[in-house]
Amino acid sequence: MRILQIVPSISLIYGGPSQMVLGLAPALVKEGVKVTILTTDSNGDIDQKPLDVPLNRPIQQDGYEIIYFRCAPFRRYKFSLDLLKWLKNHAGEFDLAHIHALFSPISSAAAIACRQQNLPYILRPLGTLDPADLRKKQQLKKLYVELIERRNLAGAAAIHFTSDQEAKISARFGANTRDLVIPLGVKPTPKNYQSAIRSQLGIPEGEPLVLFMSRIDPKKGLNLLIPALEKLLVDNCKFHFVLAGTNPQDPDYEQKIKSQIENSLLRSHTTITGFVSGELKASLLQAADLFVLPSYYENFGIAVAEAMVAGIPVVISDQVHIWQQVSDSESGWVGTTDVSALFELLQQALQNPQERQRRGLNAQKYALEHFSWDAIARQMIQAYQQILTN
Repeated sequence: MRILQIVPSISLIYGGPSQMVLGLAPALVKEGVKVTILTTDSNGDIDQKPLDVPLNRPIQQDGYEIIYFRCAPFRRYKFSLDLLKWLKNHAGEFDLAHIHALFSPISSAAAIACRQQNLPYILRPLGTLDPADLRKKQQLKKLYVELIERRNLAGAAAIHFTSDQEAKISARFGANTRDLVIPLGVKPTPKNYQSAIRSQLGIPEGEPLVLFMSRIDPKKGLNLLIPALEKLLVDNCKFHFVLAGTNPQDPDYEQKIKSQIENSLLRSHTTITGFVSGELKASLLQAADLFVLPSYYENFGIAVAEAMVAGIPVVISDQVHIWQQVSDSESGWVGTTDVSALFELLQQALQNPQERQRRGLNAQKYALEHFSWDAIARQMIQAYQQILTN
C-alpha cells in the first residue's frame, strides 16, 4: 500500500498537525506501508528540514519519504504550485492520499487535484469544522466553503476526526461523507532530565511546577489561566509557572501575553521559554507536576496526551475533546471555561500531592494503552484498506 500524507508544514513549531504526520509516518512504515509526505518549506521548517536538503526531490527519513516544495507564489499561506504539479504527475503511483487541514490553500488545492486524478483522499479538518472556529473570519469561510471546501468534503473518501466529540459537533455543509474517528498518538518521553531543568530554570525543589506547553493562541484559554494563577498567589499557594510555546502566525498576541505576565503578580513566579523541542521539551515534561490547558475548543489536544504519557496529571477544560477520557480514567481534573472554576481545580490539585501522583499514574497508563502510535497505525491501516476495498 502506497500512501501520500499531504500537509502545509511539518515544522514542529506549528504543533499538533506536524507532530501527527511525523508520528504516524514511521508507525505506518513499521507495519509495511510505503509513505511519502508532501509539504512546503514554509516559515519555521528550519527545525525539520536541513539547510542542504534539495527541494522537489524525495529524501529518506526513518523509512519514509519527505518531499519539500518551495512556497510560491503565496508563501504566507504555505502554498506551492510545484507541489500541485508534482501531485498531478505522480498521483497514479499511490493508492490513497491523507490530507491534513481545511481552509488551507495547499490542502484545498491538493484535494481538487486528487479528484481530478481519481486518487481517493481522506480529509483531516484539524478542528476547523468546529462551530467556534468557523466563527473566525466567518464571511470569508462561508465563501470558501461555497467555492471550494463543500465539494472537497463531499468528494472525500472519509473525514478523519480525532475524537468522538469533534465528529459530533463538526459542520458537514451537506456532505454525507463517512466519518473516521481515530485519535492522535504520542511517543513516551525520555527520562532523567528532571533535576537538571529545575536547576537550569531556577525553580525551587519544593514548589510544584505548573506547565502550559502549547501554541500561544487566544483559543488556548490563557485569558482564564493567568488570572486564575494570580488568584492562587493571592491565596498564598506556592507554585512555579512555565509558559512554553510560541505563535509565528500571531506574534502580537504572544507579546501581549508576555507583557501581561511581566506586569502581574506572576512575574517572579513564571518562566517563559518560547518554543521548546527535543531535550528541553522532554525535561519540562519530566519535571512538571501539573499540566494545564483550559482551551475554548480543541479537536483533540495532543499536548494533553503528551503530558499524560509522561505521567503528569492534567487540568483541562471540557472543550478539550478528550476531556471525557481524562475524566473517566481519573487522569486529571476537568472544568468549564471559567476563571473561578479553573482556580478551584488548580487549588485542589496543588494542595494534594498524593492525588496528583495517583492521577499522574492513571494518565500514563491510559495514554500508553490508547495513544500509542503502533496501535493507531494499525487502526489507520484498517481504515485505509476498507476505503480502498469500497
